Amino acid sequence: MTFSGHESFHCRLFWLKKGYDFIKAGKKFTEESAVVDLGVGKNMVSAIRHWLKAFGLLDDGDRLTTLADKIFGAKGWDPYLEHEGTLWVLHYHLTKKGYASIFRLIFTELRRNRPEFKKEHFYSLVSNYGGSFSKATLSKDFSAFQNMYIASTSSKMELEDMYSGILTELGLVQIRNDETLLIEGRRRPELPALVVLYAILESTRLRGSLSLSFEQLYTDAESVGSIFALSKEGLVEKLQEITQLYPNDIVFKNEAGIRELQYKHKPEPFNVLKRYYGSQV
Repeated sequence: MTFSGHESFHCRLFWLKKGYDFIKAGKKFTEESAVVDLGVGKNMVSAIRHWLKAFGLLDDGDRLTTLADKIFGAKGWDPYLEHEGTLWVLHYHLTKKGYASIFRLIFTELRRNRPEFKKEHFYSLVSNYGGSFSKATLSKDFSAFQNMYIASTSSKMELEDMYSGILTELGLVQIRNDETLLIEGRRRPELPALVVLYAILESTRLRGSLSLSFEQLYTDAESVGSIFALSKEGLVEKLQEITQLYPNDIVFKNEAGIRELQYKHKPEPFNVLKRYYGSQV
């Protein structure tokens, strides 16, 4: 598991595009000029690099991924993050990749048994894995997690920070007065079915299968049910919508106690996303 690396900065809205353009121009985060080129402080340079990797946009060799080019390239689908579907795609990769472990741990493990939780519950989950992670480090990660998904209106915060969490629009995480966080399984009609299908097709665990049980899709460690915090009713609705979009390629059986998604012809993941963006024109 990996914690920290973000220098206590959560990902701002335009950092991913800024970082993408920086790398595309042939520049490196390790160069002294990176501070000037990116127009941010030294610690923020490291944070931008961290978040590009966490979202699956930069590989271990600091090379841009295909996903990065598809979204942020010169002819990219959504370089300025104008479509909510892009935020769902980024959330999926952030959680599934696990480069920043807290996101995967919270969405696929902690909320499964405890939809309402506090920082201390996260500490307890991490302690079950062993390792020597300090509470100070874990606390900074928890704050970054919270700021990514919850728009703060605290008068103590600078205006830039109040609404800058890149995933706040998704409404995935709520906060109570006693600092309890809630990630509730919901129907989520605002979540595009094509993004759900992309995630199913892209999942490493599910990629080789031609039939997937409902329970796999709902509770598996990389399942769309877990990552997108869908209720059972919500997942059924998404699967039904997917079969309507691909009537000749995908079937969802929901009868006689058997619930299963079956492929007749498996679409290519990026073609599914291309269809989503084509529908947004």
